[in-house]
Amino acid sequence: MDQNPNSTKADRKTIEKNRRNQMKALYSQLTSLVPHQAPRVLQNIPFTPFLEMISVSDQLEGATNYIKKLQVNLEKMKLKKKCLMGVGVSANSNSSSNNGGAKLQNVDVRVKGSALEVVLITGLINCQFMFSETIRVIHEEGADVVSASFSLQDNTVFHTIHSKIGDCGQEYVATRISERLRKFVV
Repeated sequence: MDQNPNSTKADRKTIEKNRRNQMKALYSQLTSLVPHQAPRVLQNIPFTPFLEMISVSDQLEGATNYIKKLQVNLEKMKLKKKCLMGVGVSANSNSSSNNGGAKLQNVDVRVKGSALEVVLITGLINCQFMFSETIRVIHEEGADVVSASFSLQDNTVFHTIHSKIGDCGQEYVATRISERLRKFVV
């Protein structure tokens, strides 16, 4: 076989040139997908093409950090979605509470004239279901929900529901709601 050393050298150069062009195109595509944030030093300089001043390795590191941040945000969103959908959150999830989303339930019913206040304390596992059932019980007993709010602390959800009871039989309705909710929570 007759191989010319100059042709193999030219082939290697062409292959390397094509590889570099392909990598350059991939870097360009990657940097176009990642949001650009200029370093503070370059933000004050007008008309500075700051991406040209940042090394490729720094651009790759920035893209890697951005992707990792997106993954963390995605996991947080999935956890929040599970909570809002009423699906259980496992105790080994990335929650920072000591009860790990355990089943914590308490209900307190207070009557003030024709106003009824229900304070419901639940864990993350059953927050949506317990809230919906409490609203259902209040409506079934003939009370009108005026407002409802909640707050979240660690893995505990505090619901406060304000409702209005009709004029006749206020005490009876309040007692009945209280009994049904206590049976439901236990």
